[in-house]
Amino acid sequence: MSTPAVTPANTLWNKVPEVTLVFWIIKIMATTVGETAADFLNVNLQLGLSGTSIVTGALLLVALVFQMRARRHVPALYWLVVVLISIFGTLLTDNLVDNLGVAMSTITALFSACLLATFALWYARERTLSIHEVDSLPRESFYWAAILFTFALGTAAGDLMAEGLQWGYGLSALLFGGAIASVTLAWYRFRLNPVLAFWIAYVLTRPFGASCGDLLSQPVANGGLGLGTVNTSAMFLAAILFLVSYLAVQGRQGRKVGP
Repeated sequence: MSTPAVTPANTLWNKVPEVTLVFWIIKIMATTVGETAADFLNVNLQLGLSGTSIVTGALLLVALVFQMRARRHVPALYWLVVVLISIFGTLLTDNLVDNLGVAMSTITALFSACLLATFALWYARERTLSIHEVDSLPRESFYWAAILFTFALGTAAGDLMAEGLQWGYGLSALLFGGAIASVTLAWYRFRLNPVLAFWIAYVLTRPFGASCGDLLSQPVANGGLGLGTVNTSAMFLAAILFLVSYLAVQGRQGRKVGP
């Protein structure tokens, strides 16, 4: 039997960008924006947690529809979803804490369980958790569910350390940054499984970025540098836009997988 010809109509493309240093820089800045933009929409625009959650959830849903309908990786679309899911993940945690009064430790345990369950279902169905093979609707659905729970979990863990344990934003950023460096060393020097290393680092970059965002935006009286949520969000959004434009110009729009 002859092998079917590979054409643009049936070619599969990975929907996740290449994991490079630029990827991690954008991801960390996206987590920072998730923290500061959620505060800006909630407080400065006086939408409240519920209103902010509805608006952000609707925008995220629209962006996800376009992202999952795309046949290949589109940098601007992919990172728009990441920024929106970062904000929405932050709001999930904030709603549980502020509106329902759930303890931060309980939320951390809850989202840890949700993330592990997502991984278990993903692997049971697809036999892989690799981001190099996000090339079908089920795999992409699992991928974005995992991303959402990493943001919600990272928010809860970061707030638990910085505010619940009163370690402060600067110390929390140093601790999470050190943990990320340890994972990088374990992958680079001691051959830690790359899929495991990626997901551990992805979880850790959320509280690291959030702690950095709070450190920059919060008033000096609260342990921050007093830049404010508007300035911090605008600064990091501009940097994200520049880097995503750079990736688009460089033509890093996905890698073909399969034959």
